[in-house]
Amino acid sequence: MSTDSERDTSIPDPEQRPRLVELAPETTAVVRGVVSPGELRTFFDEAFGTLGRVLHGQQVPTKGAAFGLTHGGPGEKWDLEVGFVTGQEVRAEDGVVPGRLPGGRVARVTHHGGFDGLGEAWERLGAWIREQGLRGGADRWEVYVTRPTPDMDPRDLRTELNWPIAD
Repeated sequence: MSTDSERDTSIPDPEQRPRLVELAPETTAVVRGVVSPGELRTFFDEAFGTLGRVLHGQQVPTKGAAFGLTHGGPGEKWDLEVGFVTGQEVRAEDGVVPGRLPGGRVARVTHHGGFDGLGEAWERLGAWIREQGLRGGADRWEVYVTRPTPDMDPRDLRTELNWPIAD
């Protein structure tokens, strides 16, 4: 599927250009929560610690990088699921439950840089979706392609933004 944006040469890196992709639904293991923006870091850190322990204990392998799925738009509180694609269902344990990433047509772009730029990246992706005459769905997710470490340069982070297209 090709769009005008895919041929846009003003953005040198193709993964930084929005595009439409078709995805199959994916089985996941997640921790769910409704948190304020100020609680996000603690929620993510605790959730990923619990996920690692539970998945290791149940011998459930992950199939890629961690993700964060937001239900509805960000607001005063965010309805989140954070986890991993697993390919097999996890048994519910210590707040870890089975989940799913949706399949279908998805607008995707990769954000290069720190997490503080994600809001602007989501706004640009939303504008691109509207420019294509499409409408984004209520849910969307980020895949944390680069695992953050305390000593890394934030410019080295890569986060894949995925916004399902409403039919």
